[in-house]
Amino acid sequence: METTRQQKIARLIQKDLSNIFQTETRQMRGVLVSVSAVRISSDLSVAKAYLSIFPSSRAEEIINNVNANASRLRYTLGTLERHQLRIIPELKFFIDDSLDYVENIDRLLKEDGITGNPAPEGNPQDEDAEDASTEEDSSDASDSTTD
Repeated sequence: METTRQQKIARLIQKDLSNIFQTETRQMRGVLVSVSAVRISSDLSVAKAYLSIFPSSRAEEIINNVNANASRLRYTLGTLERHQLRIIPELKFFIDDSLDYVENIDRLLKEDGITGNPAPEGNPQDEDAEDASTEEDSSDASDSTTD
């Protein structure tokens, strides 16, 4: 569980990293990088930043480039946060693929024909069980009358 201090620092780092990526990716046409979450270790020495990258086809290339330049990004972050933080945490970047995961689930549900409409009243399995039991009762009744 994160402490209040960790949450505040994570929000601060997320905001500043978002600004850094916004200025850095302005030169790259057709690429959008957003910082979806930042998790910081309990000793405030390591920050894990989860990046959402569009288009996702270039995500691996961009994340490798970002990780290669992590020290430069840490320095830039340090210049922005030098009055709020005494030590700037080490930065580690990961791909946030939660949107791709949600999109994949939606696609699979559409392929199977599941539309998300509510089920009809009652359980159809219960109705089948009732039909079967009434048929057995009627056959038992007809057998007993013939005896």
